Amino acid sequence: MAGGPLHQRNTFMGLITYLAEDNQAILENLIEILEEISDVKVAAHAATEAEATRWLALQGGKWHLAIVDLFLREGSGLGVLAGCRNRKPYQKVVVLTNYATPDIRRRACKLGADAVFDKTTELDALYAYCTGQTENFSREELRKAQRKHVNLVAPAVSA
Repeated sequence: MAGGPLHQRNTFMGLITYLAEDNQAILENLIEILEEISDVKVAAHAATEAEATRWLALQGGKWHLAIVDLFLREGSGLGVLAGCRNRKPYQKVVVLTNYATPDIRRRACKLGADAVFDKTTELDALYAYCTGQTENFSREELRKAQRKHVNLVAPAVSA
């Protein structure tokens, strides 16, 4: 049954990502690199805590990854983190900052950050994290599609 449900390609469309970053040059570079090296789709971005918190809340479970700078034009990335505390288990929030001190890392993780990366020394680690999340999410989407197919086929087999 070539082309049938068993032979469908994985339809994963990319890790829906949100960026909270107030530096336009960094924002543009992040978008370009993330979309080039991993299957990341930057859906939106903001430069303030209020904008970021509002977008993430309005989207509910529709986003997969948020990358948050600590120092925003208005407000703080810590406030964005606090606003994401009730996210779904598959939704990840990471901090990308110039101030990744041990204290900042502890505070960010206490507020629910899944990881903290230093802008000056850990960009490669951020990119590796994003690639890993893309692979994990893609595998999970494939498993869901396979389970759905089995559930569709099972009644026909028993009929």
